[in-house]
This record gives sequence, C-alpha cells and structure tokens, in this order.
Amino acid sequence: MKVMRYLEQKGQGMVEYALILAFVVGIAAVLTSSTGIKGAIENTFNKVTTTLNTANGTQGGDADSSNPK
Repeated sequence: MKVMRYLEQKGQGMVEYALILAFVVGIAAVLTSSTGIKGAIENTFNKVTTTLNTANGTQGGDADSSNPK
C-alpha cells in the first residue's frame, strides 16, 4: 500500500511540473509573438503617435497660440 501511495504521489508531482512547464512555455510564446502583447503595445503607441501628430498639425504646432500675450 505504501509503495502505491508513493508512486501515485510521484506521478502527481510529475504531472504538476509538466503543467507548470507548459504554462510557462505558453506565456513565453504569447509574449514573444508579434501578434501577442508586444504587437498590441506597439499598435497602441502607433495610434497615440498618429493621433498626437494629427492634433498637432490641426492646431498649427503651437499649444499656446489660443492665449495671446
């Protein structure tokens, strides 16, 4: 009985390590892919940059032009 319990616990530990390893590999794949988080962050910064450049172009490039001295 003790041998069976030991083997079951050892097998359970191996399965747990395999699941953790699969999780880590999956997260690494998502983080390094171009369509993962990296791509989403790049797209967001590109959109913000485009919006700021467009807004800057419509205001004449001077943020203080509406308040003459």
